[in-house]
Amino acid sequence: MDSADKKTCLSPLFWSLERLRAAYRERELSPVEVIEEALARISVINPKLNAYIGRLDELARSQALVAEKAWEKGTAKLLTGIPISIKDTFHIKDQLASYGSLVYQNNLVSRDSGVVRRLRDAGAVFIGRTNTSEFAQSATTENRFFDDAHNPWDPVNTAGGSSGGAAASVSAGLCSIAIGADGGGSIRIPASFTGLFGVKPTFGLCKDEGGLVAMEQFISPGPIARCVADARDICGVLADKRYIRGRIKKTLRLAFSARPSNCPHDSKLVEVFESAVAKLSNLGHQVVGQDILLDGWQDAFGPLVLNTEWRERSHLLEKHSNQLTAYERRSLEAARKLTHSQIKSAFLAQKNYSVKIQKLFGKLDFLLMPTTAVTAFDVGHRPKMIDGESVRWLWGGFPCTAPFNVSGNPAVTIPCGFVNSMPVGMQIIGPKYSEEMLMNLSQDIEEILEIDLLDVAKRWSFDI
Repeated sequence: MDSADKKTCLSPLFWSLERLRAAYRERELSPVEVIEEALARISVINPKLNAYIGRLDELARSQALVAEKAWEKGTAKLLTGIPISIKDTFHIKDQLASYGSLVYQNNLVSRDSGVVRRLRDAGAVFIGRTNTSEFAQSATTENRFFDDAHNPWDPVNTAGGSSGGAAASVSAGLCSIAIGADGGGSIRIPASFTGLFGVKPTFGLCKDEGGLVAMEQFISPGPIARCVADARDICGVLADKRYIRGRIKKTLRLAFSARPSNCPHDSKLVEVFESAVAKLSNLGHQVVGQDILLDGWQDAFGPLVLNTEWRERSHLLEKHSNQLTAYERRSLEAARKLTHSQIKSAFLAQKNYSVKIQKLFGKLDFLLMPTTAVTAFDVGHRPKMIDGESVRWLWGGFPCTAPFNVSGNPAVTIPCGFVNSMPVGMQIIGPKYSEEMLMNLSQDIEEILEIDLLDVAKRWSFDI
């Protein structure tokens, strides 16, 4: 985006973090100016996209003033003055945290959860709370506050979920980068649908002490970004580490599968994915096709997700049933029927599934597959048929993200092309705690594919 923004006068909300920091350092811009532009853009654009479920104008302005002084004094940190959106499942001190639920629409929290504390300590400016499905329980972003988050590439379409608002906020230039959480694909699905880079870190690497408890055996906080370099900065902050950009000097073994477990995938999407994979041999790595079987994750995922829902929110079924979404009610009703034996079996299934996936990385370095089986679809219309085959409503459009939540492996999605002007994502999965090499490989791929994402930026670039 850096080379593009110089030619097109794009809003600084579309710049990379490195470019924005340089502008602050050289006094080309101030954090106050950028934050005011972000807030003005939200006023105009958010009603069209429902990216934000709540604004943080007063907090953002006060943080921007502090950031401006830090840059003047030379005490700026990595994220000082960077406008970041926060998924409304995290806790921001003295702000509401609704979790996408009417039941919690007035839920004022008294302290930052772990993710927010780390971002605050690094100097970030919090722009707003982004739209999410209720308790992060859906791969699209519908809730009872208002409509689903819409896709900036085509607002008729969904932005995905459950971090759909987060993805829409970045894609439309309503912040510089977003924080989401991924329990079954909730970062990778919306990032793929909106042409962004999303990271689900290794389970347990990035903690959120004190936030929403959901999908507790599977969920990982992470960034949704315009480029790999931006996501690397955020991953380092969230993991309390420093990830270094470096060229990969050894030949990697990359295995790809266009239809893992023979799940139906849109044929045009498969063509785009395979065309992108064909270019990767230019990086000097060994790239081979392989039948990848992902079966077995369902035995762990469903029961353990429902077990957490019942423990945390069973009281809502009796007291607030009329305020819940239909999918949350169905989940709680199903959770009520779980037996101790079923839960015990699910924990064992997760352990066995993790071992199964780890064995794959004894013979290869990274797995490649489409992030989703389809591109973004119309809001409220999940696919029932894909490539001429019937698919399940729940997972048919995105069959290959949740397996790696169950196994705990890090996974990213990176834009690799388009079908009918809608983005296609490539998912890359690595061994546990391979984040640094995974992001370095991703940046190499980003550079060799050279996917032009300028159209969506132009669409939402105008004078406020």
